[in-house]
Amino acid sequence: MKIEKIREMTEVELVNEVKKLKTELFNLRFQQVTGQLENPLKMRDVKKDIARVKTIIREKELEKTDVKERRM
Repeated sequence: MKIEKIREMTEVELVNEVKKLKTELFNLRFQQVTGQLENPLKMRDVKKDIARVKTIIREKELEKTDVKERRM
């Protein structure tokens, strides 16, 4: 997932994306345990996508608090 695409999302979309990615990671782990996982590198990619989305969520939270502090 491209970082530019993630930055354009709203907070609600970001939260939904994290939920979707966590579900996908769960399914990949399940496939790995049962021996059905064809591409183990997919798990790594999904984990990195989750981290990217969470990073953007945190950046947006910090921007909000920074704006509030400047107003005071």
